[in-house]
Amino acid sequence: MRHTLFCVGSVLVSLLLAAISLRYVTHAWLLAFVYSFQVHFALAGLAASLVLILIKRHWYAYLLVAVSVVLATHGVLMMKEFEAAPATAASRPLLRLMSFNIENDNIENSGRIAETVIASGADLVTILEAAPLLRELSRISATYPYRIGCGVGTPGCDTLVLSKRPFIDQAVSTLGDLWPNRLVQVTIDVDGTPVHLASVHLAKPYFDDFQVGELWDLRNAVKSVDGPLIVAGDFNSAIIAPRIQDFVRATGLNAAFPQPSTWPVRAGKLGIAIDHVLARPPLRLMSVSQVADNVGSNHYGLMAEIAIDR
Repeated sequence: MRHTLFCVGSVLVSLLLAAISLRYVTHAWLLAFVYSFQVHFALAGLAASLVLILIKRHWYAYLLVAVSVVLATHGVLMMKEFEAAPATAASRPLLRLMSFNIENDNIENSGRIAETVIASGADLVTILEAAPLLRELSRISATYPYRIGCGVGTPGCDTLVLSKRPFIDQAVSTLGDLWPNRLVQVTIDVDGTPVHLASVHLAKPYFDDFQVGELWDLRNAVKSVDGPLIVAGDFNSAIIAPRIQDFVRATGLNAAFPQPSTWPVRAGKLGIAIDHVLARPPLRLMSVSQVADNVGSNHYGLMAEIAIDR
């Protein structure tokens, strides 16, 4: 019986670790979900391997332990690769940004979401799947008089960018071939410095290769922007997903480390970060934190404090 349990367990753990390891060999969009959970699944493999050792002391179980540790460690190192430089004593927050996917069918919580946005103290707010806020816009406009989305610049109410400062420039465009108008770019003046924001919402990575095309378009859009830049929104993938890594590396963006988890909400702080706030020097991410109340959404929001190296 012990031998049977050991054999079955070894096969299952081996299959899990093999699925994670495929990222080092080829891009398989069907496994994109697994790649985002590399650290979590590798730790699960480690725990299962330790149980196998208790069942039967065998060299193969020790090999599985070693592979699990390597995969988990490399996952953490990949997250740290894009870590923003630490803030200096002279740095101070230049602006606060809130990014939140509030979920399209979260209509019953529209009032609470509006109150959360108004009370956030953010200078810029990017809301994804913004339909629940459509009936709250008149109330929100008292705090955020400038906006793009939900009838201003876009026919629908999908991506919404709110600002306390007027827009110097603004544009709405489409990424890839799946969803329209999911890239909103604005520029605001912050103490004499033009700061650019790109609000994005990418397709799920296991929707064929649509996300690959979206990332290519986003990379071109980011590279065309000169000056301080923030990219924020729902990427539907962790930063260690191979295609997201390629994008961040190619564009010179930085991320917080560790990144606060945003999904699934039931996992709390043990989830993964599929929503991101990224910045390009001279902007410096001083902090990125999880908005504690998900207000009925299937994502947690993010609050970022951003400084600039003068």
